[in-house]
Amino acid sequence: MMRGSSGTKLTHKPERDVCMTNCPTLIVTVGLPARGKTYISKKLTRYLNWIGVPTREFNVGQYRREFVKIYKSFEFFHPDNEEGLKIRRKCASAALNDVRQYLTEERGQVAVFDATNTTRERRETIIQFAEQNGFKVFFVESVCEDPDVIQENIVQVKLGSPDYTNCDTEEAVEDFLKRIKCYENSYETLDEVLDRDLSYIKIMDVGQRYMVNRVLDHIQSRIVYYLMNIHITPRSIYLCRHGESELNIKGRIGGDSGLTASGKAFGKKLSQFLETQGISDLKVWTSQMKRTIQTAEALNVPYEQWKVLNEIDAGECEEMMYEEIQDHFPLEFALRDQDKYRYRYPKGESYEDLVQRLEPVIMELERQENVLVVCHQAVMRCLLAYFLDKTAEELPYLKCPLHTVLKLTPMAYGCKVESISLNVEAVNTHRERPENVKVSRMSEEALLTVPAHQ
Repeated sequence: MMRGSSGTKLTHKPERDVCMTNCPTLIVTVGLPARGKTYISKKLTRYLNWIGVPTREFNVGQYRREFVKIYKSFEFFHPDNEEGLKIRRKCASAALNDVRQYLTEERGQVAVFDATNTTRERRETIIQFAEQNGFKVFFVESVCEDPDVIQENIVQVKLGSPDYTNCDTEEAVEDFLKRIKCYENSYETLDEVLDRDLSYIKIMDVGQRYMVNRVLDHIQSRIVYYLMNIHITPRSIYLCRHGESELNIKGRIGGDSGLTASGKAFGKKLSQFLETQGISDLKVWTSQMKRTIQTAEALNVPYEQWKVLNEIDAGECEEMMYEEIQDHFPLEFALRDQDKYRYRYPKGESYEDLVQRLEPVIMELERQENVLVVCHQAVMRCLLAYFLDKTAEELPYLKCPLHTVLKLTPMAYGCKVESISLNVEAVNTHRERPENVKVSRMSEEALLTVPAHQ
């Protein structure tokens, strides 16, 4: 508090009341159509959910498509089209109402509001909405002037949109380019001076350059870090487990055993398979455990060892059979079946811990091009859950059989998966969740889904 010369109180009031506590975050996309806003929204939502931050995206285009069942032409978006303008405002308002419900009543932590939001007036409305509801706002603007990138985005993504079903490709492209023109005249980009009080990241030409302003908290810094690591270069990610190990055939979990004869045969088959893929610049990553290193040795290519890729630590249950865990720790065995994602082995780890441990691997996979990761069952499940957008409940039961390669090809809004069995026999290590997960269950019921072993 300060006093002026006349004795009147002068109160310095900040431009905006910013909620600095752990309140929900509203991520708002900004940019012309075909600039990758929905691509960014979907990836960001998937990443935040994977690291345990409940996030949902709200795509205003979807609301518009539900409201106006049949899209006629770009004229709907023309600035002079009063009816179109009214409908678009109504759709944005409906989406914001759903955002409010998700962040206040459904205990979501982050909402991604995916729309063009190209005018300062529209962004001001969103900021006021956020202030009224106690949300922090973080803007993500995508700016791109490269006609080739824009054209590629229109062909790859927009032509698959329901707006252009049964429409001639050339006509659709022409219509979409006119739709972009409808926004260009009124587009006000985030400005270093005028918007200096806002929190934002501006991504220029698909990540060639970035401008970051006023990052206020941990979530915003995670978002910035993630967005600065993703790219759109076409590539493939290969995931597989090590070859069958000595402990696998005995039905023992964890440990650091070497490969069986069958496991070594898989290494040779894997080498042949990679040759058929014809990738000259393939990077190979393994854990620091014998079984992944021995598998990679058979490839006769350089590989990199990552300690964070080591299998989940089973603590006091390392090298035990499921039957022994049930015998010695029946309570632990039941608790794990009740919540396999969050359950932590005594003096060991949970899947939830493993996801946190693997975040640097995901970041590096996003930065790289073609990579083969030779890892372990629990680790592979966590990586797969990220790419396939699986929930915490689904993650620990994803099937990752031995001697099978999963080829992941990131697409515009998701990931294509090919499962390639290399036809080398191996034991099954997948245990389905038993129906009875009560602590009081009989031993036979607890062990019902344990796979066969020696």
